[in-house]
Amino acid sequence: MRLLFWVAILFGGAVGLALFTQFNQSNVVLFYPPYRVELSLNLALALLLLAFFVVWTILTTVRHLSEMPARAAAYRERSRMNRAQAALREAIENLFAGRFARAERTAREAQAWPEQAQTAALIGARAAHRMQETERRDAWMAQVTDPEREQARLVSMAELLVDARDAEGALETIAQLQSQGSRQIHVQRIALRAHQHLKNWAEVLRLARSLEKRNALHPVLALRLKQMACEALLEERRHDSEALHDLWRSLSADERRAARIAEPAARYFAALGRQDEARKIVEDALKVNWDSRLVLRYAECAEPGHALPQIQQAEKWLAQHPVDADLYYTLGMLCLGEKLWGKAQASFERALKYADGDLQKRLRVRAHLALARLYEETERPEEAQRHYRESAMLAA
Repeated sequence: MRLLFWVAILFGGAVGLALFTQFNQSNVVLFYPPYRVELSLNLALALLLLAFFVVWTILTTVRHLSEMPARAAAYRERSRMNRAQAALREAIENLFAGRFARAERTAREAQAWPEQAQTAALIGARAAHRMQETERRDAWMAQVTDPEREQARLVSMAELLVDARDAEGALETIAQLQSQGSRQIHVQRIALRAHQHLKNWAEVLRLARSLEKRNALHPVLALRLKQMACEALLEERRHDSEALHDLWRSLSADERRAARIAEPAARYFAALGRQDEARKIVEDALKVNWDSRLVLRYAECAEPGHALPQIQQAEKWLAQHPVDADLYYTLGMLCLGEKLWGKAQASFERALKYADGDLQKRLRVRAHLALARLYEETERPEEAQRHYRESAMLAA
C-alpha cells in the first residue's frame, strides 16, 4: 500500500511538471552590459537545478576526501578490535579445552584491544597456572589494575592459590575480599578448601554447615566434611572432659547421631570415666542409624557392677535384630563384666554362629578370646586353650 502511494505521488508530480512546462510562456532576461541573455523560465529552472546538483556533488566529494584518513583509521581500529575479540573467544575456548599454551598465546593477542586487555590477562593467568608457571601467572595477574576488575582478580587469585596448595596465601586474598564486603558462595567454597588444607577443623565445620544450608554443597560431601571436622575436633579434646562436653553440646542433633561422630565421642567419654554420657550417645545414635561400630562400642560404656540397664537394653535390641552377631558379642561382654557366665557364654556362641566368616573375621577372633577368658574365669582350662587356638588360627 505504501509503494502504491509513492508511485501515485511520483506520477502526479510528473504530470504536474509536464503541464507546468507546457503552459508556462514566461521568459527570464539577464542583463550584463553589453550583453543581454534571454531564456525561457523552464530552461532557467533546469539550469539552476543542474548547477545545484553539480555544486552539491563537488562539495560532497571534497568532504569525503577530507574524511578519508579518519575513516581509514576507524576501519583499522575496527579490524584490530574484531581480531582481538576473536582472539579472546579463542583463548576462552582453548582454556576450557585444556590447550593452555594456545590459550596463553591467544590471550596475549587479545590484549591488542585495550578495553579487554585485563580480561585477557585473567585468562592468561589461569592458563599459566595450569602449566605450573607461577612467575608467568603472577605477571599476568599484575596487569589487572582496574578497580572494576579487582574482585575478579582476587577471586581468581584465591582459587589458583588454593589449587597450588598455598592455603595461607589464599586466605589472605580472601581476607582482602571480605574487607570489601564480598560474601559470595564461591569464595566460601575456596575458603573451605583452604581451611581443610590447613586442618582448621573448626572453620571447616562452620563453612560446611553454612554451604549446606544454602544448598551450595552436595549433601554427601557436606556430611563427609562435617564428619572429618568433628572427628578431628573430638580427638583434639579427648583428654579434656569439659572441652569435650562443650564441643559435643555445640553439635547439631543430626551430627551427634552420625555413626562416625558418635562412635569416637562415646569412646572418648568412656575413657574419661563419663560412661553415662557415652551410653546415651550410643543409644541416641542407634535409634536413627543401626551401625555395628556403635553396637560394639556400647559394651565399653558400662560401669563395672552397674551394667544391668544396658543388658536389658541390649536384649530389647535383640528382639529387633535377632541375628546380629555384633549385638550378641556386645551382650556377651556386658554379661561377662557382670559375671553372668551362662548368659555370656550363650551370647558369644551365638555371635560365632551368626558372624559372617569372611566379613566378620575380626569379630570371630574377639569372640573366641572372650570365651577363652570366660573359661579361664570358670576354671575350665581345656576349653580356654581350645578357644585360644581357634582365635590364633583365625588371626593367622
